[in-house]
Amino acid sequence: MNAAKSLLAALILGAALSLSAQTYSIDWYTIDGGGGTSSGGPYTLSGTIGQPDAGVHTGGPYTLVGGFWGAFAVQQVGAPTLYIRPAGPSQPGQVTISWDPPTPGFVLQESINLSLGPAGWNPSPSGSTNPVTVPSTAIKFYRLQHP
Repeated sequence: MNAAKSLLAALILGAALSLSAQTYSIDWYTIDGGGGTSSGGPYTLSGTIGQPDAGVHTGGPYTLVGGFWGAFAVQQVGAPTLYIRPAGPSQPGQVTISWDPPTPGFVLQESINLSLGPAGWNPSPSGSTNPVTVPSTAIKFYRLQHP
């Protein structure tokens, strides 16, 4: 009986060793990340950072988008919470902006330079559309304003 078990074990081991798996490699890598929330006066700015050289990688049904976010939420006191999230793997390079609760009367504004103060804010082409998907290819700041 032990001889039969030994023979069976040898056959299973031989079969396992003869199977070949796909080979994968990681040619290079970096470990980066960070982000958080910063507040000052009536403003709160939340964001994350990423690896700009990572780019977009796809394989089969998967997509990995690396890099910096191009959109930042500036939270206004008394306004609904503004959210900016990646739009999803089917829309690389896009972010979805939404706010909750979906309070009527608020419109989305955007700015490319916070140092310009109130004069730097312009109406977003999306207006009061909630949610809205926009490109994240350039640095932009978004806030909600009640006219």
